[in-house]
Amino acid sequence: MDRPKLNAPVSRTAARKEEISAPRPPIMTRMLVLLFVSSIGSATGFYLLLSVVPLYATSGESGGDVAAGLTTAALMFSTVVGELATPRLVARFGYRLVFAAALILLGVPALVLTASASLAVIIVVCLVRGLGFAVTVVVGSALVALFVPHERQGEGLGLYGVVVGIPSVVALPLGVWLAQHVGYSPVFVAGAVATLCGLIVVPGLSSRTSASEQPLGVLAGMRTPSLARPALIFSTTTIAAGVVYTFLPLAVTSGTGNVAALALLVQAVAATLTRWWAGRYGDRHGSGTLLMPGILVAGIGMLGLIVADNPAVVVAGMVLFGAGFGVTQNASLMLLFERVSTSGYGAVSALWNLAYDAGLGVGAAGFGVLAAQTGYPPAFALVAVLVLAALVPAWRERPARRSYGAVAP
Repeated sequence: MDRPKLNAPVSRTAARKEEISAPRPPIMTRMLVLLFVSSIGSATGFYLLLSVVPLYATSGESGGDVAAGLTTAALMFSTVVGELATPRLVARFGYRLVFAAALILLGVPALVLTASASLAVIIVVCLVRGLGFAVTVVVGSALVALFVPHERQGEGLGLYGVVVGIPSVVALPLGVWLAQHVGYSPVFVAGAVATLCGLIVVPGLSSRTSASEQPLGVLAGMRTPSLARPALIFSTTTIAAGVVYTFLPLAVTSGTGNVAALALLVQAVAATLTRWWAGRYGDRHGSGTLLMPGILVAGIGMLGLIVADNPAVVVAGMVLFGAGFGVTQNASLMLLFERVSTSGYGAVSALWNLAYDAGLGVGAAGFGVLAAQTGYPPAFALVAVLVLAALVPAWRERPARRSYGAVAP
């Protein structure tokens, strides 16, 4: 089987000088606006239900912590499966059809929850919605890379991170608040409507794929060191993120109950803003220049959780972790897109999202076992060391060691 054609290598310095001196093309095209509209809807629908569904599961006859955990586990399992399958589906059916099907899978099953609180029904709904969500995130990143001019690709991906990040900041707590004040069914309906509204603009999206080239598979990407390495480096920060999202509220016991909420909020805001900034900076100076600083800042931020009884240190640490996490998100994703031709965009988007979701799951599950043996402070310290250890492989990603646009061994 022929491998996908790789981008022609040219001098990174010469390419950057040429791009900076030339007039910059506009980034907000009609296609990108349509994609952002549908992505806001799908992200809003996903995050509205993310914390509400586990609560709903505990309200049924089989309710309890186990039921809540099963719903999230089912959602993440099907998300990983969907991410693996998406590039093949896109290669066969095109972006537009696959994206429309994903919105339906993510939105319609939410309406089923209004009729039943059975744990079996909830788990099936989570499995189906996870498949839909997986496709939306993989296709979303790939389409941004296709729609945005190459010299502004990093900024475009950063802007996409802001677009899908805002719903996570707003809709996640809003869903819980609405469930407590108006009930579960209105939240399920709102999530379905927000997602399905994206179908209105999908017909206007391009469905182009690179038919002249053999598409790169996800497994082939995993076997390619120059693609697997940035994904693996990124996964160390997502492991830490999984720890933060799951255990920060449990570890912060001093002060008011608002400390953990504030820390999570500033983390999310910092990550969203720095992801956009990293894209703008990377377009001008190379994404590889940001990977090591991002990891370093994220690792230092994790160290702030060692003193979880000090609210000021915890909040400051989460600002740093969020900033480093946002930078690492954009830098790692851009490195992957730079190293393949357009036929590989779906595969590297899936690979990056796999690193994201698998890291979140591993971090949440593994830290619980670790903390039970060591306590929170030593466990947080070990997670910080894991993040900082990624500086070693990240050293190989320095721009001086790369030819712009080429896949390195």
